[in-house]
Amino acid sequence: MVYGNAIARAAELLAEQLKRQQLMAVTAESCTGGGIAHILTSMAGSSGWFERGFVTYSNEAKQDMLGVSADILESHGAVSEETALAMARGAINHSRGHVSVAVTGIAGPDGGSEDKPVGTVWIAWGQKLGYAEAQCFHFQGDREAVRQQTILEAIRGLNARLEPSQSAG
Repeated sequence: MVYGNAIARAAELLAEQLKRQQLMAVTAESCTGGGIAHILTSMAGSSGWFERGFVTYSNEAKQDMLGVSADILESHGAVSEETALAMARGAINHSRGHVSVAVTGIAGPDGGSEDKPVGTVWIAWGQKLGYAEAQCFHFQGDREAVRQQTILEAIRGLNARLEPSQSAG
């Protein structure tokens, strides 16, 4: 796991920030299959700052568990900014979490297209008051590399949004 040390460092920082700010995190994952939640809950004491994780691999799961609308999925597809944002908001709305991270993408080796090649991943970060933002990434490498890079950037992005100068409260 090439990204293991960086992921561990990012997760440790996240744990510190969540504890300090007394916040609970929630994850909504598609292409990472619960990998973010796995990393976070591998840490001792994570029950104090990790509320729950949703693994919503199918469109039906995104709808049933997170409330992503069929219209969004039909109009924009599962791998889109709109879906990632809906997942991040849905994770907050269907949990007791204060902050969320959601990921949806194409890890490969199949499933890519000209518009959305393998390695295309949307990551969204949400907050309890409804604010959410998303960013598109184009990762390189095999399926595991894409998943590891997604986990790293998801946690790094949550950290960036929790830094005191970024925090909206």
